[in-house]
Amino acid sequence: MIVIRSFDVNKPGSEVDEIRGGVAGGSIIRGVLRVNQKIEVRPGIVMKDENGNIKCTPIYSRIVSLYAEQNELQFAVPGGLIGVGTTMDPTLTRADRLVGQKVVTNHRTFALQINFFLLRRLLGVRTKGTEKAGKVSKLTKGEILMLNIGSMSTGARVLAVKNDLAKLQLTAPVCTSKGEKVALSRHVEKYWRLIGWGQIQAGTTLEVPPCPL
Repeated sequence: MIVIRSFDVNKPGSEVDEIRGGVAGGSIIRGVLRVNQKIEVRPGIVMKDENGNIKCTPIYSRIVSLYAEQNELQFAVPGGLIGVGTTMDPTLTRADRLVGQKVVTNHRTFALQINFFLLRRLLGVRTKGTEKAGKVSKLTKGEILMLNIGSMSTGARVLAVKNDLAKLQLTAPVCTSKGEKVALSRHVEKYWRLIGWGQIQAGTTLEVPPCPL
């Protein structure tokens, strides 16, 4: 499931025994979610160690409720938006902090190799009269792009380009899989403009600590 919303449903001043776990909302891509099912949110908590290396710690939890609109469910399948009540600490879900995360069993990827396609001209750029929008130049080694993968937006540095293949170093880990689509944007005139799209061919997977449960 791709998380597109997350929030704390507890009201200020709630008693300790009244506090409920955090809630995540999103769309199920594949599989089935059931009440009382154990889940894993990835990439989870991202931080750097003393050597500056990126570390990810998945968030392990349990589903306590499922909602579609005002309807309470016992299980949920792909299609529409689903609200998932969990046992997570509400501080992890408040103010959309889990947006871009996934409830899955996929890998945590930190570097990507993609097969990309660039647009011929920029979209959303104002032109004068019959003037055509600017052409989209080729990707260059070292430039910074913005990638949209599912509901996650992250920066990426181009490490290498060969024909229609590019190797990218992400600024933050994402949870994705081979074959997933990505959108590519470039900083043009103070704004991020869509310049193309791509498909993930390979990636470098980060190791994570095993489930403590």
